[in-house]
Amino acid sequence: MPPELSPLRQLRTGRLPRRLVQLYAGLALYGFSMALVLRADLGLDPWDVLHQGLSEQLGWSFGTVVIVVGALVLLLWVPLRQRPGLGTVSNVVVIGVAVDAGLAVLPPVDSLPVRIGLLVGGVVLNGLAGATYLASAFGAGPRDGLMTGLVTRTGRSVRLVRTCLELTVLAVGLLLGGTVGVGTVLYAVAIGPLVQLFLPLVAVRLPAREGEPVPA
Repeated sequence: MPPELSPLRQLRTGRLPRRLVQLYAGLALYGFSMALVLRADLGLDPWDVLHQGLSEQLGWSFGTVVIVVGALVLLLWVPLRQRPGLGTVSNVVVIGVAVDAGLAVLPPVDSLPVRIGLLVGGVVLNGLAGATYLASAFGAGPRDGLMTGLVTRTGRSVRLVRTCLELTVLAVGLLLGGTVGVGTVLYAVAIGPLVQLFLPLVAVRLPAREGEPVPA
């Protein structure tokens, strides 16, 4: 995974135009991939189960809930002493707008084979989009930053912290009416390998400052 850079160095680092395009293209595709999985209606990833449950309870659009939850999670970075980057703040807004735009152009689908295709395509696109914006090296998203902050502060393993977080949001989302199904399992199993597969294809080689090693 690309190294974390300070917010100031994020803007000073070379290849800025490409990285900006990659950041916002990745975030937009990420939101659209979420819309594909939503239209498949075969189960969502844990955070989207929470988003969907809150959307149904509050009567807000799915994208609006994504933005509000992202902003609230970002506030939890303060006691964890995490530093947001351009990608972190952009993540909060762009993904929410993109998922609502995707839902606006994708009609509901009844055919099971088409829904399966939407699910598989959405999960694969999500892996590509996630790798694309992560490789721009503008900072982690709010939810990933919450996880890494908790790992740093508690000394617990990434696996334990991530599992506890995702089980918690999954349980709350399920109680609120979110959809859990085969898509939830597929996402959990496939997303890690997919991001790992796509990262080398979209990686940006960042020039190092004098005296620093060049990150791969």
